[in-house]
Amino acid sequence: MIPIELSVLLGQNHPMTTRTDDITAAFYPIAVIMERVMQVNNRWQPFRWQARGVIRDIFPAGSGESVMVRDEQQMQVLFPGLGLKLTREEAEGYYLNLTSPEPKVFVLWRVHDERVRPEFVTVSYNEGTRWADSGESVDGVPLPVELLPWVGEFVDLHYKPEPRKPKKYASSRDKGRMGRTE
Repeated sequence: MIPIELSVLLGQNHPMTTRTDDITAAFYPIAVIMERVMQVNNRWQPFRWQARGVIRDIFPAGSGESVMVRDEQQMQVLFPGLGLKLTREEAEGYYLNLTSPEPKVFVLWRVHDERVRPEFVTVSYNEGTRWADSGESVDGVPLPVELLPWVGEFVDLHYKPEPRKPKKYASSRDKGRMGRTE
């Protein structure tokens, strides 16, 4: 199988990355929008939290969370100060995410003293799955369109699919295998 040239499909030369082969990691500042929604028919848990989206973090360093929307039914809080870091080791996970029908940013979040806080973000399908499998609270939100070329270029540089192994078929010389005993 020939690898897809993702930068051709998704665009060229995103401003966050220069096209050199010595890039082993890349960083993009992210702010996460968390949403608290009231649950009418649940007397044990009156509301639930979920990641609602991500945007580029343009806020000054050290900026705290800020409430964007608050009414009787919902509350949305913006959490700046996170970063999306691409590493060579996760290139396959980025490839799997980008080639899926709906690429996502995976947000790992935790509740501390009844306050929610996003902790980590990734665009690696593999890493997001590992987080969820370990019992963490993880939500997938749509990957912003402006990040597609940046992640695609990184994948083009660092993801090399493993070559296909030839299929092995049983032969009449294989004794004691494939259910044959003589």
